[in-house]
Amino acid sequence: MPGYFPLIILIIMLVAASIRIVQEYERGVIFRLGRCVGARGPGIIFLIPGIERMQKVDMRVITMDVPSQEVITRDNVTVKVNAVVYFRVLNPVDSVIKVYDFIKATSQLSQTTLRSVLGQSELDELLSKREAINQRLQHIIDEGTEPWGIKVGTVEVKDVELPPNMQRAMAAQAEAERERRAKLIHADGEFQASKTLAQAADVISQNPATIQLRYLQTLREIAVNQSSTVVFPLPIDLIKPFMKMAAVSSAEEE
Repeated sequence: MPGYFPLIILIIMLVAASIRIVQEYERGVIFRLGRCVGARGPGIIFLIPGIERMQKVDMRVITMDVPSQEVITRDNVTVKVNAVVYFRVLNPVDSVIKVYDFIKATSQLSQTTLRSVLGQSELDELLSKREAINQRLQHIIDEGTEPWGIKVGTVEVKDVELPPNMQRAMAAQAEAERERRAKLIHADGEFQASKTLAQAADVISQNPATIQLRYLQTLREIAVNQSSTVVFPLPIDLIKPFMKMAAVSSAEEE
């Protein structure tokens, strides 16, 4: 029995060396004498010691920040833009044997694509059509990473940093636009008021007595404040009846 003890120890060591545990979110790419024989997992995997080797690949979604890039837009405005890319491994074998480091490769491709796409866009498009630019970036990066077994799900432009002089120019432009809208609204109100006044004048012209009633109503509204003194002219139309009565009386007396 003592002679078998080293053999038992050797067998236990070989078994321990051949067992690998792959998590649910991982896959193990197996190499047998340097040749890829596929991916295994999750769970317990047995390898042939000294002959097979395994490289684990994480299958979860990876969130990668694209460093800030200085870009010159199509209308010659220099901006600094950063983004975030969400991607995951669909084919673990391709991600291992077709690219040296798929995370670094995806990062470099994202940076060059970001500069290229934004260089073909104008500043107004970058600020107002962010969703369209995000979709274009996602499509181009996904096409570039597809041979590596990578699927790019989402690309989002996070921040656009403008030069200070451009910020001041855009603020002045926005203020001028607000003033223009305010003047248009005021002019439209004046136009509508003039149309209403013209209609009121047409109604009053059909019955001259209405102007006197409106005059008296205005005096009533002014007289609400008792602390002020109001001086107003007396319309001649109000005393015409009394003048006619006086003329008739004087004619009868004669």
